[in-house]
Amino acid sequence: MAVLAFVDIPGNAATTDEADIPPRPLREILRQAKLRIAILTGMVSYGSMTFIMTATPLAMVASNHSVESAAFAIQWHIVAMFAPSFFTGQLIQRFGRERIVLAGMVLLACAGLVAASGQAIWQFNLVLALLGLGWNFGYIGSTTMVTDCHRPEERNKVQAINEFMVFGFVALASYSSGKILHEAGWTSVAVAFLPFVALAGGLALMLAVRGANWGGQGSQR
Repeated sequence: MAVLAFVDIPGNAATTDEADIPPRPLREILRQAKLRIAILTGMVSYGSMTFIMTATPLAMVASNHSVESAAFAIQWHIVAMFAPSFFTGQLIQRFGRERIVLAGMVLLACAGLVAASGQAIWQFNLVLALLGLGWNFGYIGSTTMVTDCHRPEERNKVQAINEFMVFGFVALASYSSGKILHEAGWTSVAVAFLPFVALAGGLALMLAVRGANWGGQGSQR
């Protein structure tokens, strides 16, 4: 996790006048479409990654691949998750948060499609690599979007609701992954999360096209 320390996340400095403004109620903050979409894309990014990653080693062994092959795939998945963090911040600054999140959703969708296409070792390896890179772009991008939607004095409660929603969904994804794999098979696992990715990607695209104030109030920072 120490590699995340190298991520250059763009931010906005608070002024003295802003520090004197009382924090808004959480309900008012959540009216921002950008915040709702940021939370959703964070949930989908982390949940999809957990959903597929949890099932992949089990599916590989069930497909008569070795435990060593499964371990190798997971190792490269971890590399794909964190190695891009050295330049993800620069990509966000250049292309914008919404576009990086959208790129993450596309990569996650590609991971699902490759997973559904077969169960060869190269397919499992490619799935986990795409999954890791998609998580990096989607989750880091969504996290920076969240920071756009609150003032410094509102940070704690906004981050709290974001973390609660994201990791609650991650827990559900982790629990359901093995159950779906056991009852319906690997192909069902591969495609089960695609509707969530399509929804999150579509909303991120609409936000990128229509602007941060679409569907609700801005952060008023």
